[in-house]
Amino acid sequence: MWTDADGTGVGFDSSALFILPNGAKRSPDAAWVSKSRLASLTEAERARFLPLCPDFVVELRSASDSLAELQEKMREYLNNGARLGWLLDPTTQSVYVYGADGAIEEIKGAARVEGAPLLAGFVLDLQGIWEVGF
Repeated sequence: MWTDADGTGVGFDSSALFILPNGAKRSPDAAWVSKSRLASLTEAERARFLPLCPDFVVELRSASDSLAELQEKMREYLNNGARLGWLLDPTTQSVYVYGADGAIEEIKGAARVEGAPLLAGFVLDLQGIWEVGF
């Protein structure tokens, strides 16, 4: 809903595949790409898997995921041009916020996380994600 209201980019779910500049093929749980970056792609590039790294990525850790492997994947996104990343870990109720400058901040037990300044006005309510049995 935020993406539609904001209008500056396009949101993607886990069915989208991105081909990163390093050649890796990734499908984050959620992603956002600015319309200006999408406009720079040719029609043929837009018709296939997008040959770019999203501006914003979200990965949600499941019980079978290795935290270390997800953290490495988040660093890969940043190294390939992501400007913001969130790694959500329901087992510890932690959000790892990855910034374009390489900074990583762990926030434990937060009720919500905000996307500003890149995603001004975007707020993710974490309560449903933290609930037991998600």
